[in-house]
Amino acid sequence: MIFKVYFQDKITEVPVRERTNTLYINATSEGEVRSKLKDRPYNIEFVTPIDGAYLAYEEQSENFKVLEI
Repeated sequence: MIFKVYFQDKITEVPVRERTNTLYINATSEGEVRSKLKDRPYNIEFVTPIDGAYLAYEEQSENFKVLEI
């Protein structure tokens, strides 16, 4: 399953919408996503699974790349 992760680049950074980044990761659960990203200095705001029409929409974006960690 593909998950979309909303995060800040620094763990100490307060979440601000204008500076929120996203990435896509292939995992089986939200817990697996968080464990795969635990060694990175990200302040993870939100993790959500994407599929169906939402996934098709996201795939059209030029920034869509699924990380294989």
